[in-house]
Amino acid sequence: MKDQELINLINITKDYVIGDVVTKVLKGIYLKVKRGEFIAITGRSGSGKSTLMNLIGLLDTPTNGSYILEEADVLKFKEDELSDLRNRKIGFVFQSFNLLPRSTVLENVILPGIYAGVDKKTREEKGRNLLLKLDLLEQESKRPNRLSGGQQQRVAIARALMNNPDLILADEPTGNLDIKSGQDVMRLLKKLNREGKTIILITHERDIAKHAKRVIELIDGKIS
Repeated sequence: MKDQELINLINITKDYVIGDVVTKVLKGIYLKVKRGEFIAITGRSGSGKSTLMNLIGLLDTPTNGSYILEEADVLKFKEDELSDLRNRKIGFVFQSFNLLPRSTVLENVILPGIYAGVDKKTREEKGRNLLLKLDLLEQESKRPNRLSGGQQQRVAIARALMNNPDLILADEPTGNLDIKSGQDVMRLLKKLNREGKTIILITHERDIAKHAKRVIELIDGKIS
């Protein structure tokens, strides 16, 4: 249901310690995200964008603060619980696609379903339906290196949708694409948002950030 709070970050900080050197990357982040929003997080290199995405995506934990996801304080979860939550609730789309080169397109798409324990027949049927939706069904038996960059990113988006997550995190999803392919990916993300998906987009490109409904700028580890 839209207007429900999906994410609440409360005074999130993140420090990296190497020897006696402490680097403060995030310096007190407060952020609320409602279900169905499309948010772009932007900022210069080194501003903390990727660190914040990793925290939201449960790939890392903050030094201090609280992270409430669907009313649950996820920082109290054990590692296996976090892994299960991440697989069920969050879909990832990366700049470098992160597809398995020796697996077919279909095998890449259904991978999250394997981790979620979905039976083979069901996950392959769902995977093919996603490929059909993204105009990729004819490519299902190909290896990723036989596809264009835009096609590979659409495969990555299909994979992100496999477990029907509440949240899609897209980290510089157009960074390795030409202008037309990048525009196609952004149209697809906007379409998914209209269908109800919550999307958080990480980008340093202002033209890409403009596709979002709300733009948040990070400056030196803080939301400006």
